[in-house]
Amino acid sequence: MAAGQLVSVAVAFGCLLWAFAVNDTTVSNVVQNSHSAKPMIYKLSGAWGNHEGSMVLWVLILALCGAAVAGFGRDLPSALKARVIGVLGWVGVGFLLFIILTSNPFDRIWPPPPDGQGLNPVLQDIGLALHPPMLYLGYVGYAVTFAFAVAALLEGRVDAAWGRWVRPWSLMAWSFLTLGIALGSWWAYYELGWGGYWFWDPVENASLLPWLVGAALLHSAIVVEKRDALKIWTVLLAIMAFAMSLLGTFLVRSGVLNSVHAFANDPTRGVFILALLMIYVAGAFAIFAWRAHKLAPTGIFAPISREGALVLNNLLLCSIAAVVLAGTLWPMFADILTGAKISVGPPFFNTATAPLAIPLVLAMPIGAMLPWKRGDVWAALQRLWWAACAALAIGFFYLAAMGYPVWPAIGMALAAWLVVGASADVADRIALFRRPHQAWQRARGLPRAAWGAAIAHAGMGVTIAGVAGMGIATDTLIALKPGESTRLAGYEWRLDSLTDATGPNYTARRATVTISRDSAVVTVLEPERRTFTVDRQTTTEAAIHTNAMRDLYAVLGEERDGAGVLRLHHNPLAPWIWFGSIIMALGAGLSLSDRRMRVSAPAPKGAAAPA
Repeated sequence: MAAGQLVSVAVAFGCLLWAFAVNDTTVSNVVQNSHSAKPMIYKLSGAWGNHEGSMVLWVLILALCGAAVAGFGRDLPSALKARVIGVLGWVGVGFLLFIILTSNPFDRIWPPPPDGQGLNPVLQDIGLALHPPMLYLGYVGYAVTFAFAVAALLEGRVDAAWGRWVRPWSLMAWSFLTLGIALGSWWAYYELGWGGYWFWDPVENASLLPWLVGAALLHSAIVVEKRDALKIWTVLLAIMAFAMSLLGTFLVRSGVLNSVHAFANDPTRGVFILALLMIYVAGAFAIFAWRAHKLAPTGIFAPISREGALVLNNLLLCSIAAVVLAGTLWPMFADILTGAKISVGPPFFNTATAPLAIPLVLAMPIGAMLPWKRGDVWAALQRLWWAACAALAIGFFYLAAMGYPVWPAIGMALAAWLVVGASADVADRIALFRRPHQAWQRARGLPRAAWGAAIAHAGMGVTIAGVAGMGIATDTLIALKPGESTRLAGYEWRLDSLTDATGPNYTARRATVTISRDSAVVTVLEPERRTFTVDRQTTTEAAIHTNAMRDLYAVLGEERDGAGVLRLHHNPLAPWIWFGSIIMALGAGLSLSDRRMRVSAPAPKGAAAPA
């Protein structure tokens, strides 16, 4: 069944790709989202750069996951495997009905127009070509953990083996979701020309919610696998992670919230997705209420232990998710209940999430140092003394010597705490300072999962450093005539010329900006303002020069009286935001490559028979 579904959906998606590749204007979807003058890469990405095609891709990835469970789950008990595949099949059926009834990508138009209307210009970008597939791999990965949760509830048993099967899927989903969010953030940074990386947009928040809950699930599954504890909580997180994924799909396509990232604005589609969300999630919660008492925990641990640290991690991550969810949905509910038009922006989210994020970051290195079952916080802190010294030194340096504000200094201190703390964790595991002559041998024997966790934590520190660096960014908006210059962040920015340029399917107005420091040329930037001939839309194309420590960033606006309006930015450590995201995803991938993640844990002897 799973293989048949995969083949059928893959054939349908292949046909859709072919229609876009040959510009088949008898297909309405091609007419609305493609054009013969588009480069081939954007013709193909147009197949999933719209609502209908993106849903076919969504179902294709779901079918691929179902086939993977069927093909690679040879060690799964046959009853559990059948239930997991059955749940995934029901999820697939619901979304196939949604596509057929409300979002048919193969609707025909006759007579066919001579050419298409073209893809939205802001989507004609490599970042947006890769962003949806990565995001959907994350979203759909949580459908598998959801299926495992429902199957476990129906079977009435969760044990270490179940945790071993769930954990690789949660790792895979979280890794791809991290890459998808990073690609979307990078696209917003250089394509929209706003000079920022995150704006707490409702659709950005919709992708952040499953990432937060999924991170909690990933850590909670470790406790199930290692200590046979937190069973009910982990099953609940698996349900919530998929619920957040469905909620994100609803927000992007229903039109209830306005966003530059939204795919569609169709209430009918929104109601259908909302119905699917209610059926799947409410049904799962009903089963949870009926069967959760069968999942009695057996592992016992003290509050001060690695299990306790992971519980704290879960509580803080879920609290942050609750704050983001409330802030995202409150404008909609306020409009429905009171008719008030309100907006919830960065000031609320930054203020509300910081008190939760700071203790989360502080606890991460400490939790990794604590032993299972019972630990000693003071002993863990003693092994982290050099990480604490590095964090304090860097924080005070940025606060006092550099004269930066308090929050960026705190951010840099937290970043150092995570990076050096991850290094201290590895050093302690390989006994680098206690038995230096054996360190290399012990490092070679250290499980990949341990390396992956340390690398992912360090990647989070790198991202936090990039965010802190952006906290001290400087910018200016100025009108310059050719030959005029301005100063920003110690650099001289001179507008040399304003010229016309032509691209494959657009015309452009291009500025040439020479940046120099101490009379030496640093770089030449050429930001553009593009007008797409088919769509008659104008977009900005930012020009960025980076040396990995800072970005020099220029955007060209409209011309006024022969002068070009330029928005200029100096963004310290901005590239680290995406470097850190890649490091986090690589850490998760390294953990996933651990052979222990691919070999099922044996069922415990004397396990209770399925209820």
